[in-house]
Amino acid sequence: MKIYGIPNCNTVKKAREWLAANQIDIPFHDFKKAGVTEAMLSDWLKQVSWEKLVNRQGTTWRQLSDEQKATVNNEQSAIALMLDKSSVIKRPVLEANGKLYLGFDEQTYQQVFGK
Repeated sequence: MKIYGIPNCNTVKKAREWLAANQIDIPFHDFKKAGVTEAMLSDWLKQVSWEKLVNRQGTTWRQLSDEQKATVNNEQSAIALMLDKSSVIKRPVLEANGKLYLGFDEQTYQQVFGK
């Protein structure tokens, strides 16, 4: 069980605050400090599509040029982008009970952690 993200991301903050409030202590993997690997991304993409894992609503995506955005059109190009700019990954990523959860939804976390 692990949660991945960037500490200053508001959604990651909400998720970590919820975990702390519910006295759930799981490791946090900081994309900025610990990075992201191709193997990690490939493993995640077995459960979710690259279209869901790449956050096209976020600032990092919006700052890409139209040409850069156009090149992200399959799993390999998405992996290359996420390796280059980890902040484009939808956050937080929660690995729990062999499943992957993207973003923070209190009801989902309540179900996952039985709270």
